[in-house]
Amino acid sequence: MQGELIRASQSRLPEERLRPERPRSDCPVLLSQRLVLRAPHEEDIDALAHLANNANIATMVSRMPYPYSAKDAADFVRRAKTGEIGKCVYAITRGDNGAFLGCCGLEPQEDNQTVEIGYWLGEPHWNQGYATEAAHVLIDMAFRTREIDYIDARCRVTNVASRRVIQKCGFQFQGSGMFGSLAMGGMVAVEWFRLDRKTWMSLRSWGELR
Repeated sequence: MQGELIRASQSRLPEERLRPERPRSDCPVLLSQRLVLRAPHEEDIDALAHLANNANIATMVSRMPYPYSAKDAADFVRRAKTGEIGKCVYAITRGDNGAFLGCCGLEPQEDNQTVEIGYWLGEPHWNQGYATEAAHVLIDMAFRTREIDYIDARCRVTNVASRRVIQKCGFQFQGSGMFGSLAMGGMVAVEWFRLDRKTWMSLRSWGELR
């Protein structure tokens, strides 16, 4: 979220780096040892609806409704395609058979120096290292192709598995607070973590994070 990751892109000169406010075309297909991260499309709708219709997932992310229907999935794919969601959104899929596993993405923050990473996986795919692997390749892409200094991540204080992914990616705890949850219908306690560019550069082989 594996030292053998196939890197998404090569380092670019500062003047060639892409800005986070650019459209969907600035989100290239990303490859890792076991995964392909690509844009969500219509063929994902059934699997997306099936995996996302799970309270164990919806209550741990901020903007996922519950129950989650095929209509919700179709709307998500449409908004991801048109850029209405307002962030670089990926479907997480297996590289060997194309199976849809979940989603991840980046959302620019107001200071233009920070993006926030988010991710979720269907429950059948938990505890297999997929979230950490997807996060690694997404973090690499963000720092290599965007003029940013920081990547932020948040998780509910009760989400031990997500916190472990965040820590394995080198993020450092910044503080705690409250954040809105659509599925919970109110505010929930969350922890905020940050990864800076200098730390990423020292860890980008991910060798220290195995």
